Amino acid sequence: MIEIFSIGGYSEVGKNMTAIKIDNEIIILDMGLYLPAVLEYEEGDPRDLTTRDLIKIGAIPDDDVLEKYRDNVKAIILGHCHLDHIGAAPFLAMHYDCPIIGTPYSLEVLKTLLEEHKEKFDKRLKQLNINSHLQITKNIKIEFINITHSTPQTVLIAIHTKYGIIMYANDFKLDNYPVIGKKPDYERLKHLSEKENILLLIMDSLYSNLNAKTPSEKVAKEMLKEIMLGTKNENNLIIITTFSSHIARLKSIIEFGKMLNRKVVFLGRSLCNYVKAAEKIGLVNFSKEVDLVGYRSLVKKKLRQIEKEGRSNYLIVCTGNQGEPDAILTRMANKKDIHFEFLPNDIVIFSCRTIPTKMTIKNRENLEKRLKQFHVRIFKEIHVSGHAAREDHRDMIMLLKPKHILPIHGGREITSGLETLAEELGYKLNKTVHLGDDGKKIEIS
Repeated sequence: MIEIFSIGGYSEVGKNMTAIKIDNEIIILDMGLYLPAVLEYEEGDPRDLTTRDLIKIGAIPDDDVLEKYRDNVKAIILGHCHLDHIGAAPFLAMHYDCPIIGTPYSLEVLKTLLEEHKEKFDKRLKQLNINSHLQITKNIKIEFINITHSTPQTVLIAIHTKYGIIMYANDFKLDNYPVIGKKPDYERLKHLSEKENILLLIMDSLYSNLNAKTPSEKVAKEMLKEIMLGTKNENNLIIITTFSSHIARLKSIIEFGKMLNRKVVFLGRSLCNYVKAAEKIGLVNFSKEVDLVGYRSLVKKKLRQIEKEGRSNYLIVCTGNQGEPDAILTRMANKKDIHFEFLPNDIVIFSCRTIPTKMTIKNRENLEKRLKQFHVRIFKEIHVSGHAAREDHRDMIMLLKPKHILPIHGGREITSGLETLAEELGYKLNKTVHLGDDGKKIEIS
């Protein structure tokens, strides 16, 4: 018997956590953070909150539904390194006596989080390479299948059981021209579809209401090239902000920075953490080409150096793409403990999208308003998403031909697109298309 516990990520975008009970054995998929809940906390420093407090404010999943089954949990499996998928592990993984399995890059990022929270799970971390499998118990085997997303070493997780395969596809895109890594392993997916029984597909539905195919990261690279190399900037500073985990995007930025003959500087702790994690496993070697500066005191020193040596000699990549109050770009704009002078026609590039939450939208608006007061040139949405859109979902469903579908990564207004697409393809709502909510249990037969 298969039971699905939709613990987090079914009523909001983030906080992803799913538990799959196969007879009497349980596999947990992801343990994610809901960052807006942390940012909105106004009663003190959120770093002082206990696990129970974090659950109470909605920042991490409420795993109480698994309390009586904790001894049955055989593995925690992480699909990729984004915080909305691994950020709750330092708080919740201690509840379970089992290995924590991920790709080398995902586990390197997790190690950084564990160090920050003074947790030591190192002996429980177990690496599984892409296109490899691992026997968890006599009756359960997992397999990591290569897929593309906006961070390296993202995988589809195939859980092999006697009832069929459960495929966990949260998050992904179908990028046939990735800047880093290989394109999706269509051949393996096709083989599993034709030779095995795909019982259930749990699938990212974030952009399932968008009638499109998500463009390749190669498109974002060309967009960056057009702005960086095709815009008058000889006497001005160029500042770019993007998601710290987007190693492929950072690679493109470095490439164009070198073509401009500028010194490239990365400013911000999260940027340094993600880059160093990628370097530790040999994915990149940015340190040879970039000055990595994470600590605040060193950031201030570096900015003074830039002003002294001439801003036209530098390309700054920094944190703050969502207008986060404590990020480098926001502090520069607000002159919050960083006294840096923006000059007219300095260039600020947002190589990202604004995450659609009330607080994030407000933060970004405030940051842009402040930047405009300095008369800088602002370029926004120089970006392509890491998430599949509706036509990618159609291709994935038609490739895998699952018997059941479970949308994830959002509430009803988001998952409705995948629900209607599935019905269009012949699935039946509440029979072969299942609707999850945080804390709900679903039986699959």
